[in-house]
Amino acid sequence: MRQENLLVEIGTEELPPKSLVKLAQAFADNTQAALDEANISYTDINWFASPRRLAITVSQLAGQQQDKVVEKRGPAVSVAFDDQGNATKAAQGWAKSNGITVEQADRLITDKGEWLLYKGEIKGQDTEDLLTTIVQGALKKLPIAKPMRWGANLTQFIRPVHTVTMLYGSQLIPGNVLGIDSARKVLGHRFHGEKHFELAHADDYLTALESHYVIADFAARRAKIQRQVNATADIENATADMNDELLDEVTALVEWPVILTASFDESFLAVPKESLIYTMKDDQKYFPLLDKQGQLKSRFVFVTNIESKDPAQIISGNEKVIRPRLADAEFFFNTDKKQSLESRLESLKTVVFQKQLGTLFEKSHRVSQLAGSIATMLDSDPIEAQRAGLLSKTDLMTNMVMEFPDVQGVMGMHYARHDGESEAVALAQNEQYMPRFAGDNLPSSAISYAVALADKIDSLVGIFGIGQAPKGDKDPFALRRAAIGVLRIIVELDLPLDLEELVSASVNLFSDKLTEKEVVSQVVDFILTRFRAWYQEQGVDVDVIQAVAARRPTRPADFAARINAVSQFKRLKSGLALASANKRVANILAKNNVNISSPVYDALLQTPEERALASALVEVEHKIAPYLQASDYHAVFEELATLRTNVDTFFDNVMVMAEDEDIRNNRLALLSKLRRVFLSIADISILNQQ
Repeated sequence: MRQENLLVEIGTEELPPKSLVKLAQAFADNTQAALDEANISYTDINWFASPRRLAITVSQLAGQQQDKVVEKRGPAVSVAFDDQGNATKAAQGWAKSNGITVEQADRLITDKGEWLLYKGEIKGQDTEDLLTTIVQGALKKLPIAKPMRWGANLTQFIRPVHTVTMLYGSQLIPGNVLGIDSARKVLGHRFHGEKHFELAHADDYLTALESHYVIADFAARRAKIQRQVNATADIENATADMNDELLDEVTALVEWPVILTASFDESFLAVPKESLIYTMKDDQKYFPLLDKQGQLKSRFVFVTNIESKDPAQIISGNEKVIRPRLADAEFFFNTDKKQSLESRLESLKTVVFQKQLGTLFEKSHRVSQLAGSIATMLDSDPIEAQRAGLLSKTDLMTNMVMEFPDVQGVMGMHYARHDGESEAVALAQNEQYMPRFAGDNLPSSAISYAVALADKIDSLVGIFGIGQAPKGDKDPFALRRAAIGVLRIIVELDLPLDLEELVSASVNLFSDKLTEKEVVSQVVDFILTRFRAWYQEQGVDVDVIQAVAARRPTRPADFAARINAVSQFKRLKSGLALASANKRVANILAKNNVNISSPVYDALLQTPEERALASALVEVEHKIAPYLQASDYHAVFEELATLRTNVDTFFDNVMVMAEDEDIRNNRLALLSKLRRVFLSIADISILNQQ
């Protein structure tokens, strides 16, 4: 069978840069799914993307579908023939629908009877005949929120389409996709070389485009930009402020990247660097340069799509563009400094946090009071925490943050320092939002811990308290992120805080605004359920998480300590044996409705094995008491592991369900005591026996 490499390229107007990678990946994924469904073989699929094209290549694509054998079961033999052995109308109709006679049908014999069976082969269609439909279908399923029409064309796509190229090896596949007939014409660079050219073979795609000033391979283009930006930064004795999101967006904006360096007036460096970096990166897609101390330099790197004979003109143009943006930031900064953060508190009354929960002014006061309570729990300064919480939202009313929303918090920190607030209060203005995303830094001081936790818990309690908990993928107040933030702060900083205490304290600050009666348990459970996703990302077994969650420890640091201990216990041979025994005990107790706190009477212990287990339990309970008090669960499990021999010999030699009711109940009480001892950490009966 013929096998060739396939190229499909859609040439368009400039595609949205933030959507480019997602569109290209979806194009490849959708095509792969369609080829698999059509039963057309290939080796692999790759995608390519630039501002003016989406493309895929399919390696070693078969020229024809694989032939398919089909089997269709007909009526049972008992109803396919009458008493004289003649085919019934049901059998004749079924045979006719399959293009055979009843006599030509095979038989299917199973334990349940015998049926007529048709076996046939469907010849595979040529790939060429199916390709247009496959490509159309793949494009139709792209994640395009707002498709557009252009000209008099009724076809819709994310941007106007100019060319469609489908090449199977050197063969042009005819077809009409998105209103455009397939042709060998491929768009070159908009400004360099020929505007379009003819492509002879699918394998020539990348090299032909590169000769026309287009690097179609997104990954190669991205790597080139990253490499050259870093090399340029090295020449400047600096480091480029470059994150993946910005790098992807810049890569999606150019087809022939050229790296240049420009500068701005050093006087702008008097403005906090965060606002300058924000406008350079987010507004202009530049790469700011930082010196060895992490301070902003008055130089920046940018990527252009033109290889100019006079790059000085491009550099000058970009310097002219950035100057008014930096001047705006300077003006906002100088203007904002004329008014203190405290003086902006009243203006928070004009901003609604949530209509049922009140304004940002009210939220700031709740956060202030809760932060003070948390600071007290942490043996820190409640007055400073209250002050930091009270000012926490005031920078939202500054000109700088209104213009550049992403610098909220950090500008609050700078303005607080300017106002003469303590360093702890100033730092908390920025660190209240930490962690902002997965892997982000945590707050660095007790005052910041208190404000960050208070802000997140206030939002959780408020939104849950009015019955608007997140549902499905809808989470407008980012409560899942807030819950993970609460856990990270408490667990990773090992803070001695209890969720029920924190949530209850927050509920009391809302007065009569909350409508949900069970808000404390709802919020605590919501936060605790975040542990599962968090720990699964770290590779912790689900059954370990479930075993701890079954005990519902509400101190996150304690929850984490139990997870670590149970994970280690599960890896021990004695651990799995005791987990199995606990499962057996749990089943016995459940079937007999035993009160887990029933006392054990020594006088009713009949056998050496049950007396030994009872004695060992008393000894272990005594030993683990101080370990439980100190949350040293590894030490607790070390002691519990010593019970294995006693537990094994008990089950090997003792009949729990004795005929004598008193003896039976006493043995059940002994098992309930065993279970109670193990439940002091986790329900290890949940652990899988591996």
